Formats: sequence, structure tokens, C-alpha cells
Amino acid sequence: MNILRQNLLSFCVFLLATASVGNLYAAGGAYNPYIEPVNIEPQDKESLQNGAKLFVNNCMGCHSLKYMRYERMGDDLGIPESVMKSSLMFTTDKIGDQMRIAMSEDLGSKWFGVTPPDLTLEARLRGADWLYSYLINFYPDQSRPFGVNNRVFADVGMPHVLESMQASMTEAEFKNEMRDLTNFLAYTADPVKLERESLGRYVLLFLAILFIPAYFLNKEYWKDVH
Repeated sequence: MNILRQNLLSFCVFLLATASVGNLYAAGGAYNPYIEPVNIEPQDKESLQNGAKLFVNNCMGCHSLKYMRYERMGDDLGIPESVMKSSLMFTTDKIGDQMRIAMSEDLGSKWFGVTPPDLTLEARLRGADWLYSYLINFYPDQSRPFGVNNRVFADVGMPHVLESMQASMTEAEFKNEMRDLTNFLAYTADPVKLERESLGRYVLLFLAILFIPAYFLNKEYWKDVH
């Protein structure tokens, strides 16, 4: 029994250690010292609303969120339909439509060398820390087609579309904006996360309560069995 407990303890320590260092690695598995923890808050609607604004105004010219619908986003983030239509919907006037872009895949491939990917599930694929670190790690590189490179994603084919914003802010202000953008992308990758976690707590509480009568019923049932 002691050996079993030691093995279980060792396994738990291994899982914690893996989780703590896992974000230091890029999606391909290589160590990257530029990966920073972002500590997003999925319950912060003000942050999510600002992230949605940043995405629509700066990223959605090239990147779609085709698995997300405007109506769902508005309901989840507390954005009125009138605001959605006036400020966040530029390719359609139907609130129930998916968040697609006007640029075709052929044009995207022609202009950038590869079609810009849909970002709905990107946070699930790469992790929030990776996305945040990518956004804050562009740097000038005249050898690249758009004059910029990225410390997290080397030789990226994407221009630094947030360069003017970054230049107009302090480093802390820009990082906070990118944190909000990352928070929003993490939401699109898992829009039911808060609901699922809340339901999970109730399920665990139910199981804990159910355990009490089940324990005494089992004890009563087996009391005469020798």
C-alpha cells in the first residue's frame, strides 16, 4: 500500500511539473524562452469585449472565426445586438451568421504565400500562452517579405498588423491589449468552458452527497456476510 501511495504521489508531481513547463515549448515541441504566461480571465467580460473589438478591427481582414456565430458571441459576452451590427459586423448584416471573412482562400494564398488560417480553435491547438507570446514578439527583420519576424514563430509570413498600435502605447499597455485579444481567442476555442466547469462542481458535490447513503447502504448490506 505504501508503494502504491508513493507511486501515485510521484505521478501527481510529474503531472504538475509537466503542466508548469509545458507552456515553455512551442507547438512543435521545441523549447522557446520567449513563451510567457498570460493568465487570462475567461469570466472578465470587459476583457473579452475588448478582445472581440481588437480581433474584428485588426485581425478579421485575413482570419475568420468560422465556428463562432455573431449572435452567440454577443449573448455570451453581453454585447447588445445593435452594437454588434454597428461595430463588429462588417461582412454580413445577419446576426446569426458565422464569423467569416470576405477574402477568398485563393487571394489569401496569393498575397501571403499561404492561406491565413481560421483562428476559432487556435487557442486549443497552441495554447493561450503561445498565442499571447506570439502577439508580443514581432521584431524588425528586413530579410522577410513584410519586414518583420517573430521570436515565437520564426520566419512567419504574416505582417505585424498591430505595429502602429504597439508604437502608440507603452509596453505594459500593449501587453494588456494582447492579453485581452488572447482571452477572446481562448473563449472562441472553448465558449462553454465556464458553464462546463460550473456544472462539474455541482456534479462533484452531488457525487459527494450520494457517497454518504451509498456507504451506509453498502455497510448494512454486507454486515452479516462473514
